[in-house]
Amino acid sequence: MDIKVIVATHKPYAMPEDPMYLPVHVGAAGKQSIGFQPDNTGENISEKNATFCELTGLYWAWKNLDADYIGLAHYRRHFGGKRRGKPMERVLTGAQAATLLEGRDGILPGKRKYYIETLYSHYEHTCYVEPLDIAGEILAEKYPAYLPAFQKLKKRTSAHMFNMFILKKEHVDAYCTFLFDVLFELEKRVDASAYDSFHARFFGRVSELLLDVWMEQNPLNCVEAPVVNMEPVNWFKKGGSFLLAKFTGKKYGKSF
Repeated sequence: MDIKVIVATHKPYAMPEDPMYLPVHVGAAGKQSIGFQPDNTGENISEKNATFCELTGLYWAWKNLDADYIGLAHYRRHFGGKRRGKPMERVLTGAQAATLLEGRDGILPGKRKYYIETLYSHYEHTCYVEPLDIAGEILAEKYPAYLPAFQKLKKRTSAHMFNMFILKKEHVDAYCTFLFDVLFELEKRVDASAYDSFHARFFGRVSELLLDVWMEQNPLNCVEAPVVNMEPVNWFKKGGSFLLAKFTGKKYGKSF
């Protein structure tokens, strides 16, 4: 079983040594090499990285990698295989992934739960919601069969977030065809330059929600795996920023 998981990064960082992982320098166009596979070779959208984030790495993998399964992880966030140990020791190995994937279509991260918010209200409170609304309009026009799943998702309180997955190549092909068709149309309709650099990255945030929309319409046999953060999460600060956004309307200004 040939599994290749790209690890999207924009800077030098410690990477898993397992050969399943391929560190990819996202937004490499016009940048100095950091020693990892750049995302500006072959067919690519590397120049869109300032707004598309890790999706330029996904696009590169979709167009240029050949493997039975292709996945996406992040330099600070990986799939977990062990429950204990230092973060890097807990990262899913190729052998563990092969076992999980036996007879399955893919691996997804455990759902992130918002409890007191729906996915839509959380997005609306923390970010500018117009791009997400316009993505819904695009679905209604180009993929009407997906619209019920989109409306249902907005009312949910949990989802497979972080733009992380490992899927059979045929499903990556189908998902990315759908995803980038929607996002490229969104790019035509929403001027990212109207937002600051943080909020201009809405393509990555919209895509987090579109994954479950696509999965709802195309049910696959997937298993969930925990997410391992390479750096400590300041939950007090994160929670405080969320409450500030929810009750005062102050949008997020950075990632947590």
